[in-house]
Amino acid sequence: MRIFLTGATGYIGSAVLDAVLRGGHTVDALVRNRERASEAQARGAHAIIGDLAEPSSYAASAAAADGVVHTAVEDSPRGPEVDAKALQAFLTPIPGRRRFFMYTSGVWVLGPCPIPADENAALNPAEQSAWRAPHEERVLAGATPDLRTIVVRPGIVYGGSRGIVGDLLKDAVNGLVRVIGTGDNHWPLVYDRDLGELYLRLCLSPDACGVYHANDEGDERVNELVAAIASHVAIHPSVRRVPLPEARKKLGAYADALALDQVVRSPRARALGWAPSLHSVSGNVPRLLEEWRRGREAA
Repeated sequence: MRIFLTGATGYIGSAVLDAVLRGGHTVDALVRNRERASEAQARGAHAIIGDLAEPSSYAASAAAADGVVHTAVEDSPRGPEVDAKALQAFLTPIPGRRRFFMYTSGVWVLGPCPIPADENAALNPAEQSAWRAPHEERVLAGATPDLRTIVVRPGIVYGGSRGIVGDLLKDAVNGLVRVIGTGDNHWPLVYDRDLGELYLRLCLSPDACGVYHANDEGDERVNELVAAIASHVAIHPSVRRVPLPEARKKLGAYADALALDQVVRSPRARALGWAPSLHSVSGNVPRLLEEWRRGREAA
């Protein structure tokens, strides 16, 4: 199978790239420049230099693939606009060719959900992810007999040296961890390698379509994560709980997203046979710290 992948050098995209290549498939990776191209090629992908905002730079390559996995997101005010342009290109069906398009959203589109929420839950997006909801609708509405469309909502990803949990590890090592709000809120979490395996399973499942949640269902509270991490670093860090109004002044809507209380379930992913290998950050801190250190050294 040949897969066209955006965001191949990003956090989620890297996990997807590794999983697809482990499965023996071919990846055409959209990258922004020669540096990223070298990185993608070193991992085993065929690099295509292009700009997500300029569909003409990649549309032909995407159309030649058996399917497209879209994990990239531009972290700028024009991010939603760029994403919309990409959707326009990726959702164009090719008559007579059965293909798939997989879109990466996130659990923050669910909003607060202290009662377990599965893929059928109504959306109440956090401001940080509000633009994702209409893009999800567009992807699902774009399904045709020749194009199966999939929306993946990963939880907060952990593993390696990047991401929100990676920042917690870094802060703990540096001696000061800031928690937004009280820290009693639950974070839905997923190990990066497990997430990549779900993407691969969805690529290979010819009937997979619609929305899929991806989390380990460990239902861990932020305070539990911080306490576990703090107990495994050389010097116990200070922990400061930042009131949400104060955090908003610095982080804006991102602060509200970090403070969400979410308990998420992934029954549709599990029905495909997906079973996360890790079910807890708190129970795997030594392993995650080692991964984080290796990632920092490699960087």
